[in-house]
Amino acid sequence: MLTSQRKALILDRLRQDGQVIAKVLADELGLSEDTIRRDLREMATEKLLKRVHGGALPLSPELPDFSARQAVSSDAKRRLGAYAANMIQTGQTVFLDGGTTNAEIARQLPKNLAVTIVTHSPTIAGELEHHAAEVILIGGKLYKHSMVVTGAAAMAAIASIRTDIFFLGVTAIHPARGFSTGDFEEAAIKRHIAQCSAETYVLATAEKLDAASPCQILPMASVSGLIVPSDIPEESLTPYRDMDVPIFLA
Repeated sequence: MLTSQRKALILDRLRQDGQVIAKVLADELGLSEDTIRRDLREMATEKLLKRVHGGALPLSPELPDFSARQAVSSDAKRRLGAYAANMIQTGQTVFLDGGTTNAEIARQLPKNLAVTIVTHSPTIAGELEHHAAEVILIGGKLYKHSMVVTGAAAMAAIASIRTDIFFLGVTAIHPARGFSTGDFEEAAIKRHIAQCSAETYVLATAEKLDAASPCQILPMASVSGLIVPSDIPEESLTPYRDMDVPIFLA
């Protein structure tokens, strides 16, 4: 098998399985593990995948710090925020995760809507200063990259609240590896919030699809729906539709 053919196969496996294990692929192809590892090193240099111990993962989107992301409010994020805000009904208790896309939900929420918004993000809480919504701000250790709190105190406070909807923020989405993020503690608290919520929805821009970050939050089947921009090509959504994940176009 030519080098180019092996690399194409590796990319196909990453899309299908969310990972490549060098020893398993070497045994399958009847090649030395060193040959596969060399291919993975070259592909990592070419920015085609992320090398990890024993194999490779799909690339996850590069994320600048929160203040830099906050300065960019794309039309796609505004549309996602507006769609999600329209899902929220009077009297509901809603948990808003941190992140710039979820900040658009807060901005698009009608100012006179009588709801309770729970969040562990001080920046999200700040967006609701002039809203009629009651705001419950969870306290804990601040993870500055995402401007959300984590830790035992936050987990305990969240456990005492049952929310109708959780809008989950993620850095990557993959059919096989599910929803993921880059920090272990942040992934744990997101998972905990989902367990305390009746429904969980994920808002995602195009670059987050078919990518994987190191820390899994939830498998694909654990969410109530995926909200994506309406201009995403249908073929990009097919793997998720095949898994019966409800998809909403904003």
